[in-house]
Amino acid sequence: MQITRFERGLHERVAIVTGAAVGNGRAFCERLAEEGAKLVIADVEMASDTEQAVRAAGGEVVTIQADMTNPHDVARVVETAISTFGRIDILVHNVGYYFEEPFELVSYEEWTRTLDVTLDSLFHTVRAVLPHMKKAEFGRIITFSSDTVWLGTPYLVHYVTAKMGVIGFTRSLAAEVGKYGITINSISVGLTATQSAGTNAGVSSMLEHIIPTQAVHRADEPEDIANVVAFLALPASGIITGQTINVDGGVARH
Repeated sequence: MQITRFERGLHERVAIVTGAAVGNGRAFCERLAEEGAKLVIADVEMASDTEQAVRAAGGEVVTIQADMTNPHDVARVVETAISTFGRIDILVHNVGYYFEEPFELVSYEEWTRTLDVTLDSLFHTVRAVLPHMKKAEFGRIITFSSDTVWLGTPYLVHYVTAKMGVIGFTRSLAAEVGKYGITINSISVGLTATQSAGTNAGVSSMLEHIIPTQAVHRADEPEDIANVVAFLALPASGIITGQTINVDGGVARH
């Protein structure tokens, strides 16, 4: 599909957003809906609040409860997108697993769980959407890493390893799929001031510590990341691929 420089917004484009039930994922869905995209939203939890928010933004939406580490659930999400909207243009894969633990206390089960949720889910989901994007000769895939990969944050060896893997996946796949009109980029994010963060004393304390280290002295909001997601999803961003954009207020400057 040849994209003209005059194509604007995401009208009639179809986006799958995973990890969409709360926080950043919800903000991504709302922002894409504002741009005109039709949404298929998936989460291991029911994302009914996100669905309502998308409808309030004027978007068409289907919600699916799915575990993206399960290939059968992934296939169900993709089949729903095709049967409902006839196409898949955008994948925003917002699935990960985070907990702090000194390396010597990380069990093998916790290690594999972190890799499963963060990397295996990415493998299954991208593998499932690629044939549809290749057929259409258009696709925008957006993955998520973390600013901890630039900072080498302690007590997160398992998490940092998985999130660096996302960057490697993104860079390598970009070289394979660009000829089909498909781009894949990653966004590395820091701690954001989500609704859950505002009610969690520990997270609020972390934000108070992090903000003074930022170049921009305010909390990162989900909407800040959602704006970058929307930009990378646009047809006009088609020359950008294989990149990792850091969105954390300037804590990490790589």
